Amino acid sequence: MSVRAPIVAQRSRLVGLSSVRSLPRRTVIRCQNEPSPSPAPKPTPKVSTKFSDVLAFSGPAPERINGRLAMLGFVAAIVAEAASGEDLFAQLANGGFPWFFGTAVLFSVASLVPLFKGENVQSKTTGIMNENAEMWNGRFAMLGLVALAFTEYFKGGPLV
Repeated sequence: MSVRAPIVAQRSRLVGLSSVRSLPRRTVIRCQNEPSPSPAPKPTPKVSTKFSDVLAFSGPAPERINGRLAMLGFVAAIVAEAASGEDLFAQLANGGFPWFFGTAVLFSVASLVPLFKGENVQSKTTGIMNENAEMWNGRFAMLGLVALAFTEYFKGGPLV
């Protein structure tokens, strides 16, 4: 009785390449459980807290602050328009500008404080409430606020 070597691979039908049919009898295969060196953790990039870096064109603050203000402004404009029947321009003219200015300053400062403390924008990202969703929501709110202003201007009155 002859002992056959184990079959390792067969001919591949997809490519048509022949592969090794069997191992020679003298080949010894050993499996060693050696701990693989764990990759070194990536160092987190140090966040600059300089005023010029935080408020740079591609910095972490400008688009985020504008998006947050646009989200707040769009919702406030629609709610105030539904409640009072005034369009966006009438709301600003009838005492809404001080509220707009105060809210803009408050939200801007509240957005800048963590950045000047050196917090990373991605550090507070969890689940669906992440920085990417905030950026896209802010972009759509900016577009919505501009679209609301143009629509009310061309329509000549409130949207709702």
